[in-house]
Amino acid sequence: MAKVLPALPFLFLLVMLVAPVLRLLAEGFADGAEVRWLLVWTDPYLRWRVLWSLAQAAITCVLALLLGVPCAWVLARRVFPGRALALRLLMLPFVVPTLVAAMGVLALWGPRGLFGAPLAEAGIDLSDTPWLLLYGNLFFNLCLVVRAGVDALGQVSAQRLAAARTLGATPWRAFWRIEWPAIAPWLASALCLVFLYCFAGFGLALILGGQRYATAEVEIYTLVAHELELGQAGVLAVWTMALTGAVALAYAWLERRLAAPARVTPILPRPPQGAGQWLGVAGAMALLALVCAAPLAAIVWRAASSLLTGQGWAVLMEGDTLAALGNTLRFSLVALLLATALGLAHALSVTARGHLSLAWRATAFLPFVVSPVSVAFGLLLLYPDWSASLAMLLGAYALLAWPFVSKSLTAALDSLPAQYAQAAASLGARPWRVFWRVTLPLVAPALRRGMAFAAATALGEFAVTLFLSRPEWSTLTTLIHQHLGRPGAANLDAAFVLAALLMVLALLAFTLIEGPASKDNARHA
Repeated sequence: MAKVLPALPFLFLLVMLVAPVLRLLAEGFADGAEVRWLLVWTDPYLRWRVLWSLAQAAITCVLALLLGVPCAWVLARRVFPGRALALRLLMLPFVVPTLVAAMGVLALWGPRGLFGAPLAEAGIDLSDTPWLLLYGNLFFNLCLVVRAGVDALGQVSAQRLAAARTLGATPWRAFWRIEWPAIAPWLASALCLVFLYCFAGFGLALILGGQRYATAEVEIYTLVAHELELGQAGVLAVWTMALTGAVALAYAWLERRLAAPARVTPILPRPPQGAGQWLGVAGAMALLALVCAAPLAAIVWRAASSLLTGQGWAVLMEGDTLAALGNTLRFSLVALLLATALGLAHALSVTARGHLSLAWRATAFLPFVVSPVSVAFGLLLLYPDWSASLAMLLGAYALLAWPFVSKSLTAALDSLPAQYAQAAASLGARPWRVFWRVTLPLVAPALRRGMAFAAATALGEFAVTLFLSRPEWSTLTTLIHQHLGRPGAANLDAAFVLAALLMVLALLAFTLIEGPASKDNARHA
């Protein structure tokens, strides 16, 4: 059984990821590629796309660090009403589909948005600035930095901090000399992920970047879907994979350092004392509300306004909407089942790999290193006859979803005492009975959590759907994109109603699958 388990995820990765990436590399290194490779950096237009992709990811990292560390410190060091709920809601942006986040930014800051409309009347149009994209990036990634900061501050030694304060160190000096060195590696790891998400992001850049501030991933899609420049798109995709691969290696190195944190006596959070500390708590919560909650509230507001007029109900009852809703649910369910099977097989085989365990464990991160746009492009190049098949589309969905199941389940299996399974085996239980009666009940919360993230990922998948879907396979994400591409306020209102529907589906799926809140908050993979 130990030899059979890895076969399913290994063959799946080989067919759906490794082979397409190799085909993409071959396209990038085809005859005449030398000129195209130089063209990426000599052509002002392409050079701007790559440099802006790097710049917006770096700017987001800086902003997330500057804004996230104070919020994390408040949540880690202060006890106040609503703190537990705030910590729980830090996971919310990870569940919301990318296209929903983009619609939330438009609902706030777009030309007809809650804040954007008054600004537009004053002559300030934010749609021609990088602000919308950077704000959307912060929506997704600020909570990641805050979550990492809260976890990191829990690793600070209470004795060392108390000793520093006893010797006369001010709170700021104690933070800089004691707390910051302890949390810096955790924050660096989180910022690597932030950079990867922003650099390889597609949906936000497509909707919010516009013509001027679109990223390299959007340019790859444009070159393939609209200009049929496959060779140039292949070279650009290879460059983006090389850059994301370098950052992924840095992340893996940092994660290895953090794999076995030192045992320390954590600092217990205390209630705020005085107006200054309460003001700090209020400021941190207001910042998180503005960046992480306001876009979702704006979508609900726009959708509710449309429903009250009756137009929203008409959109929900349209044949296109019902067909897209059915496709979304069916595709996501099949992808979730396949991702769960792959994740289970991969996680259970990790412990049986011996000295290859680390390398086999790392394969679960491969779908995070290669962007969905590059995956879809590689599949188109390698399997042209299958590019419009439902099996290919569902396989791509599962490829992007299964790492969440595998990562969550592997962590749970690592923390499971070996004595439990050994005791059951000594009583004559077969391996499958040990798994079913002992291992599975113990790791079930982690499995549900991974499945919840996988379901949310499948429901909101957008990039591969644009590449591989057929008109009759339209999903809610592609239907939203179609409405955004049509002129008129009615189409924009319809897009907001559909975005609210997709958000409700993602949150409902996540809540139902994960079950009651647990103390073990998963880090975003």
